[in-house]
Amino acid sequence: MKLRSIVFFIACFFLHTAVFSQDKNVKLPANWYNLDLIKDGYFGISTEKAYTELLQHRKPKEKIIVAVIDGGVDISHEDLKDVLWTNKKEIAGNGIDDDGNGYADDVHGWNFIGSKKGNLAYDNLELVRIFREYQPKYRSTIKSTILDSTQKEEFALYTKVTAAFGKKYDEAHQTFAVVAMINKVLDSVGQINHKAIPSLEDIERYKADSEEEEQCKKIIRKGARESGSIEKFHKEMKDAYKQYDVMLKYNLNPKYDERGALVGDDYSNAKERFYGNNDVAGPNAEHGTHVSGIIAANRKNNIGINGVADNVSIMAIRVVPEGDERDKDVANGIRYAVDNGARVINMSFGKGFKWNKEVVDDAVKYAEKKGVLLVHAAGNDNQNNDLEENYPTKYYDSPEAIAYKKAHKKPDLSAMLFRPNANQQQGPGMGRNVPTLPLKPVIDTAKFNLPHANNWIEVGASAYKNDASLKASFSNYGKYTVDVFAPGFMIKSTVPGSKYEEFDGTSMAAPVVSGLAALILSYYPELKPREVREIIMKSVVKVEQKVKHENSRGESERISFKELCVSGGVVNAYEALKLAEHYKTK
Repeated sequence: MKLRSIVFFIACFFLHTAVFSQDKNVKLPANWYNLDLIKDGYFGISTEKAYTELLQHRKPKEKIIVAVIDGGVDISHEDLKDVLWTNKKEIAGNGIDDDGNGYADDVHGWNFIGSKKGNLAYDNLELVRIFREYQPKYRSTIKSTILDSTQKEEFALYTKVTAAFGKKYDEAHQTFAVVAMINKVLDSVGQINHKAIPSLEDIERYKADSEEEEQCKKIIRKGARESGSIEKFHKEMKDAYKQYDVMLKYNLNPKYDERGALVGDDYSNAKERFYGNNDVAGPNAEHGTHVSGIIAANRKNNIGINGVADNVSIMAIRVVPEGDERDKDVANGIRYAVDNGARVINMSFGKGFKWNKEVVDDAVKYAEKKGVLLVHAAGNDNQNNDLEENYPTKYYDSPEAIAYKKAHKKPDLSAMLFRPNANQQQGPGMGRNVPTLPLKPVIDTAKFNLPHANNWIEVGASAYKNDASLKASFSNYGKYTVDVFAPGFMIKSTVPGSKYEEFDGTSMAAPVVSGLAALILSYYPELKPREVREIIMKSVVKVEQKVKHENSRGESERISFKELCVSGGVVNAYEALKLAEHYKTK
């Protein structure tokens, strides 16, 4: 249960609101995302079918390097150690930059958020960094203050991040209090019954000391059903406690800023490239290790799981702390990957605000020029990316885009008209403060024709059933900005310590597509990024039925899949490889 799911679950419980989510009380094959809908009954991407029917008697032409730009990769994992990219020009451990690429001892990749002093484990959200930058300058500014055009833009941004910061902090603080109380009840019941994890029967027998504890008992009962078991819910609550603790101490704390002390770069110099260390695992390699396994877990060792691609090397690039990644590091991660031979770059990260988009744009253009495909996760906020910001993005901050944004300012939803709700009982303070928002916001499609990268695939997350629940409830979407969907629900993959766990997220869907791209390129290495993108998008399995979708008002509705992404479908390895053969003969 991801952070947004936890927030929503708890909020909906107290509001007695029903909210749509996938059924987790199910046992899925560990390899379900590689299975075939017709043959196996799971809406995977038909990877195994492709290997059996199309590739069984063929040998790949080229080993493809896939760069995983993430929070770190466990290079000793039993299912990854044999599929790692190794810089053969570098002599491990001698402290010398043997190949002269600017990075000493970069044997399996590079860590841009560390130094000889150690590694940066935590960082702020980008909105907090912006808030900290502008607060001294604009905290006393009011609407009547005379500002020049640049100051007006800065003040507008400061106002926006201040509001977003306050909302996120309040939500995190309130949710953390509830999560802490749930954990307290779980621990108390466990201690009474001499168990590490109490059973649901133990919870039922426990006599609550307060109304709050009674509410927690109800949440635990419902949460265990939603998660599939009390054991899973227990782990989710422990993880949630840690994550919200990190969020309040570091992510949402303007006073926390250890970047300078631990990384030691000149952060004001966005073009600085040579800093960091070679510790590609870092202090928390869970996310990046999971992503890497989806792409390339060894298919020949008969242990663990099977990655999508079978002739691939994983290049580990660490730029994402527990918090928001920084644009300078993302740009350098992309450039490092390109310069060291990656053909595909997986980017399972994102944020709602930018700091220096120009430096990322330049790196994306560099990747496009050098023939490298970028695969990016759409995000897990169930938001419409056609309307909301989600960075990094394939759309450049070009002169055309800047002029367009100035001419088409986004409307302030808070300023929209309010009118009485006919179904609401009238009374003091009621009836005139019920917002009436458009059922379907009008989207200006002209902005999607502005300059953008053609080597970019944006990926949403799908679930395993070919029914109304196919869209993962948390997944971001966008008729014009999200290209395809791929499995991202209950995905079992590698985690540190040669272990395996199930995660949800578009972070899991993106590496499915990265693995597919690498699989295509290993047999058709002559293809350009634009062609690989076209093949993947044109070969999707179209979704015919309408799917459940939670709208902006928190209501479940049915929507056509073509309203969720450009291609209107889920990626498919079997169909993509057949189409790639056609492209080869064009």
